[in-house]
Amino acid sequence: MTAKFAFAVALVAACAAAVVAQAPPAQPPTQPAAQAATAPAGQKSLSSTLGVYVIPGAAQTPAQQSTDESACYAWAVQNSGVDPATLGKEAEEETKKAQEQAKNVGKGAGVKGAAGGAAAGALIGEIADNDAGKGAALGAVGGALAGRARGKQAQKQAQAQAAQQVQQITAEKMNEFKKAFSLCLESKKYNVKY
Repeated sequence: MTAKFAFAVALVAACAAAVVAQAPPAQPPTQPAAQAATAPAGQKSLSSTLGVYVIPGAAQTPAQQSTDESACYAWAVQNSGVDPATLGKEAEEETKKAQEQAKNVGKGAGVKGAAGGAAAGALIGEIADNDAGKGAALGAVGGALAGRARGKQAQKQAQAQAAQQVQQITAEKMNEFKKAFSLCLESKKYNVKY
C-alpha cells in the first residue's frame, strides 16, 4: 500500500505542476483611482507634517502636489524667514538662554531675608526677654529661610514665564510660515486650511 500511496502523490504533484505551468501569470490587483491618488500608507505628505490640509483644486496628481508643496516650502522659508526644520532647535536654544537668565532672579533673597528677620527678631527679642542678640539671631535664621524660599519661588516663576514666552514666539513664527506656505499653494490652485 505504501508504493501505491507514493505513486498517487507523485501523480497528483505532476498534474498540479502541469496545471500551474499552463495558467497565465498572475496580474497584480488594480487599484481604484481614489486609492492610487493617495500617499502610500504610513507616508505623510509635507503639508500634513506641518499640520496644513491641502486639497487639489485643479485635479493635480499626487506627484504634482508633492512637487508644488516642496517649491512652496522653499518659497515660504525665503519669504517668512522661518524654517520649521530648524525652529525646534532655535526654540530649545532660546529656552536655555532664558533659563540661565532666570537663575539670576531671586539671588540674594536669603541675605535680604536674613537682614529683615534679624531686625524684626532683635525688636521682638528685646521686648520679650531683654535679649536683642538672641532674637536677632533667631530672626536672621527665619528670615534667611523665608527669603531663600521666596527667591526660589521667584526663580521658578521666571523660568516658567520665559519658557511660555519662547513657546508663544515659536507658535507665532510657525503661524507666519504656514501663512506663506498656504498663500503659495493657493496661488497654484489648491484649497488650503490650517
